[in-house]
Amino acid sequence: MEILLVASAFNSLSQRVYAELSDHGHRVDVVLASHGPAAIRAAVHATRPELIIAPMLKTALPEDVWREHTCFIVHPGPPGDRGPSSLDWAVSEEATHWGVTVLQAEAAMDAGAVWATRTFPLPLVGKSDLYRGEVSDAASAAVLLAVQRYAEGSFKPQSQSDPAIRVRWRDYFRQEQRRIDWDADDTGTVLRKLRAADSQPGVLDEVLGREVFLHGGHLEDRLRGDPGELLATRAGAVCRATVDGAVWIPELRPRKSSGDPAPFRRPAASVLASFQRPAEPRLPEIAVPLELGRDRHTWTDIRYRQHGHVGFLHFSFPGGAMSTEHCRRLHAAYRFALTRPTRVLVLGGSRNFFSNGIHLNVIEAADDRAGESWTNLNAMDDLVEAVLRTTDRLVVAAVGGNAAAGGAMLALAADLVWCRSGTVLNPHYRRMGLYGSEFWTYTLPRRVGGEIARQLMAEALPVSATRAEGIGLVDRLVSVPAQEFGAEVGHMAAALAEDPDLARRIAAKTAARQSDEARRPLAEYRRAELSRMRDIFFDLHSPYHALRSAFVRKQLRGSAHPLAMGDAR
Repeated sequence: MEILLVASAFNSLSQRVYAELSDHGHRVDVVLASHGPAAIRAAVHATRPELIIAPMLKTALPEDVWREHTCFIVHPGPPGDRGPSSLDWAVSEEATHWGVTVLQAEAAMDAGAVWATRTFPLPLVGKSDLYRGEVSDAASAAVLLAVQRYAEGSFKPQSQSDPAIRVRWRDYFRQEQRRIDWDADDTGTVLRKLRAADSQPGVLDEVLGREVFLHGGHLEDRLRGDPGELLATRAGAVCRATVDGAVWIPELRPRKSSGDPAPFRRPAASVLASFQRPAEPRLPEIAVPLELGRDRHTWTDIRYRQHGHVGFLHFSFPGGAMSTEHCRRLHAAYRFALTRPTRVLVLGGSRNFFSNGIHLNVIEAADDRAGESWTNLNAMDDLVEAVLRTTDRLVVAAVGGNAAAGGAMLALAADLVWCRSGTVLNPHYRRMGLYGSEFWTYTLPRRVGGEIARQLMAEALPVSATRAEGIGLVDRLVSVPAQEFGAEVGHMAAALAEDPDLARRIAAKTAARQSDEARRPLAEYRRAELSRMRDIFFDLHSPYHALRSAFVRKQLRGSAHPLAMGDAR
C-alpha cells in the first residue's frame, strides 16, 4: 500500500511507524507538517497515497486533505480522550492505565471514528520515557491493526458518539498548572510535576534569579535543606530541597526571552555555572559509589552491580546524549567493571535511550565548538575501543531504548547485542553532515557485510528492531514491555554465564580479535575515521555546524534524522 506519513517531527514514534510499516511491505513517504499546508498538499499530490497517517501531529491537517483522503490520527489517549496534552494529564494524575487510539481525521479534534486502540498499564516514569516505551508499543500495534483493517475493507470503525465511549476534553496543560511551589509542594508533588513535563516543555522556574525550565526529576533520600535551596551537584545534575526532602534535576534550559546565548537543554550544573561569577562559591559535588546499595533512593547516571558471574554496568543519560564528561566517566566505570571477576559484562539495560552518541547541545554551548566536537568524539572513541579490546569475557549490549550514530556503534562494539523489540536504531551519521567514527568502518561491515553497511550509511533511515535482527545488526530480540526489559536481560545474562560453551566462545573471540588486529589494527581504523571527522569539525563552513546548530535550537523539527517528502527513498 502507498502510505504517506504526516508528522510535526520525525521523532521516535514517527520513525518507528515508518520503519515497521516498511517492514510490512508498504511503500512509505514522509512529509513534515512543520513545512506548512502547502508542503502537505504537494506531498499528497506527488505520492497519491492510498492512506495518510499522522503518528505525531501538533497542528490540524488541511481540511481538503482529510476530506478527500482517508487520514488516520494517532492520539496518545484512550477512546474518548480529547485534547493536546493527553500524556501530560495522565502522568500528572498518576493514572494506572492508559491507551492509544487510531482515529479518522475530521473537523473536531480527536473526535473521529476509532479504527484501533490499545491499552497498557502506566508505570511511574517521565512522560518522554513513557512515550518511547509503552505509548510507542501501543501506537505501533494500533497503527498496524488499523492499516490491516483498512486494507481488508470490511471493518466498520466505531463512532465516538457510541454511548460506550466516554468523551472527555482536557485543555492544554499550561505552565501555571506545572509551576512548583517550593514552600508548599511535597516531594511527591514536585516529582509528579517534573515527570509530566519531561522532556517537553519542562517546568518553568527561577534559579539564581534567572528563568529556566527544569527537565527531569529524581528522588533524593538523604540530602535536606530549606525549601527551594540548591544543595549539591552530581555528574551534571543539581539537587534541590523540597519541604520534606529533595529532588535531583539533571538538566536546565534557560528561557529564550532571558537573553541567554545557549537557550537549550544541557546539564544543570553547567547552566548554573554560566549564571555565576568566577569568584562565587560553587555547590559541593557529592558523588556516590558505582556499586550503590539497593537501600539507596538517589539519582546517578552510572551504576554497577554484580550477580554471580555477571556484571551489569547500567547507564542512562538524558536524551541518550553523551558529552565528553559522560564518556570519560562511563569509560572509567567500564575499566572498574573489568577488574571484577565476571564471565559476562552487560552494558546498558535501561528502558530509556541506550545512546545517541556525542552531545550536540553541550557542543553548541561551548566557546570552541569545533574543539569540543573533537574532544567529545575522541572520548567516545576511547570508550568504544575499550569495549572492542576486551577479550577475557563476553560483553553484551542490552539495548532497551533507541540508539543512533555513535551510540549505535557503541552497542555494536559488544560481542552480543540484545535489543528490545520496540527499539529503533539509526546506525548512520549523514543527516548531521558527518562521516562518523566510533570504529563503525570495522564493526558495521563485520556484522552486516560491506554492501548492507554502505546501504545503511547512504540511505540514513531508521531501522526497526525486527529488521536489525534480520540483517545481523543485533543478535537477539527481547520481546517484553519496556518495564520488564531489565529483569529479562538479567535472566538471559545469568543463563549465558552458566553456558558450558562459554569458555570456548571467549577463546574464539580472543582469537578473532588477534586475527583482525593482524589484518588491520584498530588504530588504523580510528586514524582513518578521525582524519575525515577532523576535516569536518574544523571546517567552519561544513554542513555539520549549521545542521547541529539548527537541530539544537529547534530550527530543524524532529530528531537528528528528519525526512522531507521524497528524501525517504
